[in-house]
Amino acid sequence: MLTFLSEFVAPYWGPARLLTSYTVLATVGALLSAILSLLVLPRVWHVLTKDKGRAHAVGAEESVGKPVGVGVFIVLITVGVLVVCLPYDPKIYFCLGALLIASCVGYIDDSKPGGLSELTLGLTDLAISLFVCIVLMNGNSTEVWLPFTSAHFTLPWWGGVLLYTPVVWLCINAVNCNDGVDGVSGTLSAFTICVLGFLLYFVVGDKTNAGYLLIPYNPDAVSWALAAAVFCGAIVGYLWHNAPPSAALMGDAGSRPIGLFVGMCVVVMGNPATVFFVGALLLFNGATGLAKVALMRLFGWRILSSIRFPFHDHVRKNLQWSNAQVLLRFLLIHVASIWLLVILLIKVR
Repeated sequence: MLTFLSEFVAPYWGPARLLTSYTVLATVGALLSAILSLLVLPRVWHVLTKDKGRAHAVGAEESVGKPVGVGVFIVLITVGVLVVCLPYDPKIYFCLGALLIASCVGYIDDSKPGGLSELTLGLTDLAISLFVCIVLMNGNSTEVWLPFTSAHFTLPWWGGVLLYTPVVWLCINAVNCNDGVDGVSGTLSAFTICVLGFLLYFVVGDKTNAGYLLIPYNPDAVSWALAAAVFCGAIVGYLWHNAPPSAALMGDAGSRPIGLFVGMCVVVMGNPATVFFVGALLLFNGATGLAKVALMRLFGWRILSSIRFPFHDHVRKNLQWSNAQVLLRFLLIHVASIWLLVILLIKVR
């Protein structure tokens, strides 16, 4: 919308040309979504359901009675700001619709006594992941590059769908499993999205840099970098209220669409392994528990039986870390690991 506006205003007021700059749009969009999230959320979360605690979660009683499902409004703010700031792109609009659906499903899980069944959630996540991958492939072949090699290969659109759908599903559930300690899921996810936005804008979306680094160039990446900035801004505004002790919780209504967005950015990156480099701690804290349960149920294998997952529950129960200690120490590990792993991802080719 702003880019269309600049076409009419620029002939009469030169600075309006800045509204065609993705850097300016990303900055304005991030600030706008952060301010809206900061100011609007406290005025609307009274309509949400109240948290009833989670079975087997350490310290679950501390969240009982707090508004849960704030993620619905985080996603609505993100989508609204992107409609204003983002140049028209049907693929991204379809994906924004998928974010809204994922958030609504998450809110139903938050508000329903006992939540939705694991099978229902798993199949819903799979359907959403499949949909966004089909949209992003758009019937076109895709170039895939991998870490530690300069080689890349081309897959037909259906091959890209088969490759990336499990990756997106994993991202949804890994981020969701990180929720449970004030600020942890939102903070780690916001930093991951910020790094993905940087890579999309300066690496994959920059033809010169992509050529230098021997990485396939994707012209759509800059639009996703803008979307990443706006989503990150909305999460940061929410984190003001989620700092320990939290005033409200984003719940599955926030963690599931955040994970979905991370997965979509990985698809645009063109490297399915990217998630292991930008979200190593997210995967260890959340997805390791998924793998542990899956191996036990399918094959009867019991691995890491002495460790509780999500890992943030383990350190709180066994190491007596406070919520604030978990948040700060996990953030420090996350930042340090991404700094190293991203350098390895893009430079060791």
